[in-house]
Amino acid sequence: MPDARAILQHIAVRAMIDYGLEPELPPQAVEETRRLRDAPVDGLRDLRNLRWSSIDNEESKDLDQLEVTVEDGDGVRLLIAVADVDALVTKGSALDDHARVNTTSVYTTARIFPMLPETLSTDRTSLNEGEDRPALVADMRVGADGN
Repeated sequence: MPDARAILQHIAVRAMIDYGLEPELPPQAVEETRRLRDAPVDGLRDLRNLRWSSIDNEESKDLDQLEVTVEDGDGVRLLIAVADVDALVTKGSALDDHARVNTTSVYTTARIFPMLPETLSTDRTSLNEGEDRPALVADMRVGADGN
């Protein structure tokens, strides 16, 4: 008789399929992941000197968004960095197709179904401290009155 965890994992996989999601990374996407080179970082502005924070817990290695505020006269500058996954994952590739189908990572108590392979989401595109990673940064000024 299967154990309770195996039963829950089976139910989670079945639910993914029932909702039109892909519980497993397609073989073509696995192969693409193996062939990926590092993302180019030449010519990018280095903002690692800022005191970035994350809404993720301290154990998380999947840092796809960071934020920081910098004093700016009578207000602050708010910068939000989003991991530039496009620097590695080509539009229309098997990896991109899988991510487009699932649209997000799915977390269940039985199993996590990552949108991208862990080697990308927790390492090569994650905005880990001290690492060279391309990111798209929104930079906005917020006045003391909130505008």
